[in-house]
Amino acid sequence: CADLVEYEPEREAFELVIVFYIHIQAAERRLVLTRAAAALVPGGTLVLVGHDLLNLTEGVGGPRDPDLLFTPDDIAAELAGLEIEKAERVLRDVDGEDRPAIDALVRARKPLG
Repeated sequence: CADLVEYEPEREAFELVIVFYIHIQAAERRLVLTRAAAALVPGGTLVLVGHDLLNLTEGVGGPRDPDLLFTPDDIAAELAGLEIEKAERVLRDVDGEDRPAIDALVRARKPLG
């Protein structure tokens, strides 16, 4: 158990880093993502899924504070040095809701060399 903003994973130690539904201020998110990318071995994959900014107007669920939300393009721009393999919005049905939840999905790979 650790404070996410303080945690520094070992560099180049993981083949897969998963970041799911972490909604923090943008500056803190960039720090966390920079450390997550550095934790990847060459050829390693980072996968991020979280509530998309469009949930505020077109979807359901997630934080109501726009400063805690993001788009796939926001995340792709914050993963400097990684090859973006996928950056898209994904619709997810939510029981009892007439609109879907909208998630941002990004998959990126650390170059081999």
